[in-house]
Amino acid sequence: MISAQTILKETEDKMKKSLEVVQMNFSGVRTGRANSGMVENIRVDYYGTPTPMKQVANITIPEPRMILIHPWDASQLKAVEKAILDSDLGISPMIDGKFVRLVVPSLTRERREELVKIVHKQAEEGRVALRSIRRESNERVKQVEKEKTITEDESFKAQAEIQKLTDKYIQLIDQAQAAKEKELIQN
Repeated sequence: MISAQTILKETEDKMKKSLEVVQMNFSGVRTGRANSGMVENIRVDYYGTPTPMKQVANITIPEPRMILIHPWDASQLKAVEKAILDSDLGISPMIDGKFVRLVVPSLTRERREELVKIVHKQAEEGRVALRSIRRESNERVKQVEKEKTITEDESFKAQAEIQKLTDKYIQLIDQAQAAKEKELIQN
């Protein structure tokens, strides 16, 4: 028997995951500074299997504008280089012995504006996902009410709580978006 509390808990868990996805996407948008999040989710063709960079290499930031990628298997240097070239990162990798070196150039004003648009789009996708979760949860509450598992009052309270959760997580996405945009503009 599903209670309103169970639905609320599941709703909040799903919304937390959506927020985490948005934050992870934001970390992949490059600013003028080096950041391991820029490359750690780039997929490398690791013996025929697309694998995230962080699972095939050690990623370090020795200087504010440099990323060093040290594949655990030296034979994967070319695969790492190809994955970076194929990504939308816009940085040319240099193979330096056993490392792949990325020098992060300063951002032009046009590129900053493009990145702000990308961040805005990612945030909007996150908000759409939250609204979708809200709709599904409200439908579940109505279904449980229809099955007479919860009362009409409990149903209204649950839907109000779902709306509060939605508002809370949309506000968190808005804050993360504002912080990322500020970071892009200032660097």
